[in-house]
Amino acid sequence: MKTFTFAAGLFLATGAVTAAAAQEVLTVYAPDYFVSEWGPGPKIEELFEAQCGCDLQFTPGELLPRIMLEGDRTEADVVIGLNTDVTQKARESGLFAPHGVDLSPLTLPLDWTDEVFLPFNYGHTAFVYDATKMEPPASLEAMETLPEDVRIVIQDPRTSISGLALVLWIKSVYGEEAGTFWEALAPNIVTVTKGWSESYGLFTDGEADMVLSYTTSPAYHIIAEGDETKKAAIFPEGHYFMVELGAKVAGSDQPELAQQFMDFILSHDFQSMIATGNWSIPAALPKDEWPEGFQQLDLPEEVIFYSEDEAAALRDEAIEEWRRALSR
Repeated sequence: MKTFTFAAGLFLATGAVTAAAAQEVLTVYAPDYFVSEWGPGPKIEELFEAQCGCDLQFTPGELLPRIMLEGDRTEADVVIGLNTDVTQKARESGLFAPHGVDLSPLTLPLDWTDEVFLPFNYGHTAFVYDATKMEPPASLEAMETLPEDVRIVIQDPRTSISGLALVLWIKSVYGEEAGTFWEALAPNIVTVTKGWSESYGLFTDGEADMVLSYTTSPAYHIIAEGDETKKAAIFPEGHYFMVELGAKVAGSDQPELAQQFMDFILSHDFQSMIATGNWSIPAALPKDEWPEGFQQLDLPEEVIFYSEDEAAALRDEAIEEWRRALSR
């Protein structure tokens, strides 16, 4: 009897190992924040694996530099977390294939026709402040005359997508006078961090009065903390629109799974969790289906958006104007 039980157990264990080994793997490159325990990655993994019967594996880290370096040797099947400020280089690489997804469900505040890069959420660059501690500036122009004791933290445009969005935002409003804006704001900028998380942590720790973030950031405080004191300053000059994107890798050895994942991005299951999973506005969800905290947000009436060609053409000049002004 013991021998039979042992043999049966061995057979079942061997079968389980064989089944696990046969399970197809989909590899998705994503930013670090995306796959963290507080990001949307774990929930997306759970939802998609239930649908596909596969093993979804996220590979965190820098997206475009890594896949450009790997080229045709990349193990990625899908990349998620790109944005339009870098898609020109991605498109020209030839590493990405058409997404093949019906775009009619999109609820973006602009028309989207791109056949390669698929939006999954969006937001607007903004300066976030604590309403119990200060009155916000009424405009970008008013930022130039802030009191000397107002401390601001921003992100480096050479290492951060939000930092790059900021310099492009200022460039779009000020044009050739962008350097003048940076010279005026420089005395208030106490720290320039490599990424968004460090900046926002300084703000929430009370080390800064304002932080470069997004119009959606207050939703986190409202929903997760019951705190309605964090606000985004809304300016009449408009706010820089940022959209995050997914893309299918042309050389994927799992093309059917990759396509299934791309279709999943605009599904109701994916979109309904993205607001509180990524603290951004879902790209394909009507406003009346947003969580209550998102419906309370102050959002800009004027949206500023550069095409990938415009962003690429202005990127170096906008960064240099910022660097030169802050180095004085």
